[in-house]
Amino acid sequence: MNNLISWPDFVKVDLRVGTIVQVENFEKARKPAWILYVHLGPELGIKKSSAQIKHHYTEGDLLNTQVICVVNFPPKQIANIKSEILVTGFPDEEGNIILARPDKLVPNGVKLF
Repeated sequence: MNNLISWPDFVKVDLRVGTIVQVENFEKARKPAWILYVHLGPELGIKKSSAQIKHHYTEGDLLNTQVICVVNFPPKQIANIKSEILVTGFPDEEGNIILARPDKLVPNGVKLF
């Protein structure tokens, strides 16, 4: 494998767990998307993200569930919102995203190692 990284490279990516506390339809997005509000614990608070995950998830599927987020990317303007975090996931066979989530409840804001 040619793309080996070191431990210091890995820890530069700040991956944290958060709970989705609010979901809104992102009407101005080019592809069907949700606006997610993710509570990342007392240190980081609630952050907003655009997520093109409507193929697999309804609002009810998402509310009060935990997700893994990259919290140290710079904010990105997407249509009329500023996306502050990247909610992570994996593409299925058709390229639709399946969320990366812990399989047990953990405290919001905990860093992935």
